[in-house]
Amino acid sequence: MRGVTRRLMLLDTASLYFRAYFGVPDSVKAPDGTPVNAVRGLLDFIDRLVKDHRPDDLVACMDADWRPQWRVDLIPSYKAHRVAVETETGPDQEEVPDTLSPQVPVIEDVLDALGIARVGVEGYEADDVIGTFAGRATGPVDIVTGDRDLYQLVDDERGVRVLYPLKGVGTLQLTDETWLREKYGVDGSGYADLALLRGDPSDGLPGVPGIGEKTAAKLLDAFGDLAGIMSAVDDPKSGLTPSQRRRLDESRPYVALAPEVVRVAGDVPLPDVDPALPHSPRDPAALDALAARWGLGGSLQRLLTTLGS
Repeated sequence: MRGVTRRLMLLDTASLYFRAYFGVPDSVKAPDGTPVNAVRGLLDFIDRLVKDHRPDDLVACMDADWRPQWRVDLIPSYKAHRVAVETETGPDQEEVPDTLSPQVPVIEDVLDALGIARVGVEGYEADDVIGTFAGRATGPVDIVTGDRDLYQLVDDERGVRVLYPLKGVGTLQLTDETWLREKYGVDGSGYADLALLRGDPSDGLPGVPGIGEKTAAKLLDAFGDLAGIMSAVDDPKSGLTPSQRRRLDESRPYVALAPEVVRVAGDVPLPDVDPALPHSPRDPAALDALAARWGLGGSLQRLLTTLGS
């Protein structure tokens, strides 16, 4: 029986391999000349994370659908600027660097051969997978991501924190509720409301015009949450300025739909996986073949040594 004190680490895998891709020179190549900078960089990241934080369980969470249709149906601008190719029968293709896309299947094969749990669920983003794992966890959770959207999951009482890479993964910002309050004036549960009001151009979320981050934080402090703010719109004695009242009132259609888009899903149908961090490869022969074909060298060997220690 698994103990409740086991520490779970959840990787926002795409966020990390994007960082690896841009942080490791593309001169890092396989024997056939194919760039493998994202592959080797991600292996180095995982090695450092395991060394520094010693999780008992680790799940590499994947984007089975980076732009779920149910979110687009609510807010059509959601990530629209990142679409490279629209498709009729499946998810639209995201615009990614030409030499990164071929590395993703290699990353997946290496993780599988190592025995590191890898989970993506059709119709959901990695954020949603992370949110569901975090919600079900019975022990402390470290979420490793370069995406601030996941700050909404921070929960001191449950031991859920975000490790946000500042430089590689050697320097991480340990994001807990104290840090969030000092930085944004909200706790984890309030961050989603803050992001909704402020908007996020990188995700195609318009926000409420004229309500920036500082104003959103002040409104949340004054009225508690998004519902409290919208109730204040209808109360002439609430203390909202005329312009705030008008802008919030005009934004009611957006405010009504945006919470479902902004908030991380917590009810993803997760597959049955063993999240335990492996001490030895699940498939040594496959891993040896991958290491030889893609020239994974020291990056893989260092991780294997760390896992076995």
